[in-house]
Amino acid sequence: MNTPTQTALQPAARRAPAAGSPFKGQYRKRLFKADLLTVIAWASVAGAVALWLADGGVAGFSSVAGAFTAMGIVAGLAGMDLVLLMLLLAARLPVIDGAVGHDRALEFHRKLGKPSLYLLLAHGVLIAIGYGLAEGLDPISESVALWVKVPDMWLAFVSMALFIAVVVTSLVAVRRRFPYEFWYAVHLLTYAAVLTSLPHQFSVGGLFAEGTWQRWYWLAVCIATGTALLHYRVLEPIVATVRHQLRVSRVVAAGHGVVSIEMTGRHLDELAGSGGRFFIWRFLAPGQWWHPHPFSLSAEPLQFDADGGGRLRITVRNLGKGSASLARLKPGTRVAVEGPYGLFSTAARSRKHVVMIGAGIGITPIRALLESTPFAPGDATVILRGHSRSGLYLGDEILELCQRRGATLFHLTGRRPRGVQTWQPETEARSGYRLASYAPNLADADVYVCGPADWARNVLDDARRAGVREEQLHYERFDW
Repeated sequence: MNTPTQTALQPAARRAPAAGSPFKGQYRKRLFKADLLTVIAWASVAGAVALWLADGGVAGFSSVAGAFTAMGIVAGLAGMDLVLLMLLLAARLPVIDGAVGHDRALEFHRKLGKPSLYLLLAHGVLIAIGYGLAEGLDPISESVALWVKVPDMWLAFVSMALFIAVVVTSLVAVRRRFPYEFWYAVHLLTYAAVLTSLPHQFSVGGLFAEGTWQRWYWLAVCIATGTALLHYRVLEPIVATVRHQLRVSRVVAAGHGVVSIEMTGRHLDELAGSGGRFFIWRFLAPGQWWHPHPFSLSAEPLQFDADGGGRLRITVRNLGKGSASLARLKPGTRVAVEGPYGLFSTAARSRKHVVMIGAGIGITPIRALLESTPFAPGDATVILRGHSRSGLYLGDEILELCQRRGATLFHLTGRRPRGVQTWQPETEARSGYRLASYAPNLADADVYVCGPADWARNVLDDARRAGVREEQLHYERFDW
């Protein structure tokens, strides 16, 4: 279509939108939780250093050699605390996921990578200088001496090498050169890096010395982090897989290179109301069981018997070898599931108006969100973007939902203009249309965006120019 076309009309019977936002209290609670988590995170770093100082660490600054050693210890304490925070951010804790969302938690996780590595490198260098000054050796000779004299010190060097490997593979330029599975496997080395960093603390650093407060602090922090990882990354997925007993029932073509995978299982009503939140799926078939697939539901789970049996569906596009193989799944294939994760759902709402914008396969979470999130007739706008009509996946279902729920629907098809940063087709962009042209109440609405990264960035920029605040913007990323 060459012009923005409104394809779903509002029903004749409309009730006036309720005054004020029913999500105001929800938003304030989420904001308070996010602020509280931030305070706790930084307080943990300050607390680790303060406990060391309180246990006699300040005496180390009495000499030049002691000052270098003391600064090295402080850098190591802060760096290790940040590493443990990184692990917790990636542990998929419900309290973190519900406060800031999975994407934002991983963004913080990535941002802490370099600072933690720099602090750990500074720890090694400063310790080598401090010990070397005390023994009359240069830093390199001192490092060799520590490797030889201290039985556990070689593990500290191994730990540092592992941390460097993890941080380097996290760089976007490096990540894009390797498949997701390689990057994921390398990141599992973070756990090995933490474990190999602990022994030398007993033999050299005195971190767990008897009778110190820091001993109990670090024991508590390490045990809590390990327990959280074991529970939420291992035990909960196993329990969910056993409880829901998911099996592939059929695979149906939903467009060119796009299939919908329908699954049956038990107690699927527990997954209802998750909107566009995503799950991690593993299809337990030969050659596929070790591939984790982060996909959102494309429809809310449907319960069809009193015993908790039901059906759910995901819709996936052929974007690589992993997703292409899903089209060949056989009925009866068992499915392991983790989740749901993220804040691409009603839990992120702060306004009564809502605008949902999807492009390509990013339309499928929009369909699930449209089905579940509450709004009054006339308070929702849905915009679907594709190169052609066939690229508006699940378009007929979305049209039916919009007509039934009283949402306004726009289909935008066609190529983007060359040399112009826009999310719209060429005709609309050159005609001066903006996001606010489709949603007049945009500045007072929650805006959900799901699609390719560059396209979504243009949508978000357009929304910001229209006066939409950051807390109203909800973006589901498709990159890793």
